[in-house]
Amino acid sequence: MQKLVALAALTLAIAAFAASPAGAITYGQPDTQNRYPYVGALVGTFDGQTYAYCSGTLISSTVFLTAAHCDIGTGTACVTFDAQYTSRSKLYCGEFIAHPDYRQSQSNPNDVAVIVFSKPIRGIQPARIAEPGLLDRMKADGTLNQSTAFTSVGYGAQEPGHKNELTYLDRREYAVGYFNALGPGYLRVSQNPATGSGGTCYGDSGGPVFLGSTNIVVAITTTGDMFCHSTNVDQRIDIPSVQQFLAQYV
Repeated sequence: MQKLVALAALTLAIAAFAASPAGAITYGQPDTQNRYPYVGALVGTFDGQTYAYCSGTLISSTVFLTAAHCDIGTGTACVTFDAQYTSRSKLYCGEFIAHPDYRQSQSNPNDVAVIVFSKPIRGIQPARIAEPGLLDRMKADGTLNQSTAFTSVGYGAQEPGHKNELTYLDRREYAVGYFNALGPGYLRVSQNPATGSGGTCYGDSGGPVFLGSTNIVVAITTTGDMFCHSTNVDQRIDIPSVQQFLAQYV
């Protein structure tokens, strides 16, 4: 399903950079080879239209990792693992559980949640979550630097086009960006197309950020710049507060 949304309309809803949700993959490519079968889309119905509104990752046969700010207040959420969502896509629904300490903190918002399914998802091998302190260790030994690649995956909009409109195709895409900065709770990844990088935009929230070409989730998409062409700001998965939360479910 293709949707066009004017960027100016989105801008009206954004109070500040730090509060703007990131969404779609920009300057990337569709996952036509099914490289990321464990990445799915949260699907909901809003104002009579059904579409993908967030992304996430299967991290065990019964647990799906996403962002806490993807909560729509129903207590449940439904997910498809189809590479492109259509009205015929199979949906898996489960309980939506946000991190109890989710806040709008600049340093560490704990912007993570899980969807717990009552039955195992069969036929999909889950992705892996980063070991505790992985990014800190990489920074300390010099292997986390401006040449370190990260792959973002999600179902959101593409890069702004004519008249700054965003196109939503509801399909899984991926893009590679490079390390920008590391904070207590955030990983920042450059997605500047001028340097050959891609990243996220509106609609990719909760989607995974993998270390290079691995299936190790080191962070999930949380926010970014308003025009989706500078920096992808991601909630770290390897920090204690997130690891302790996830340990209850995986």
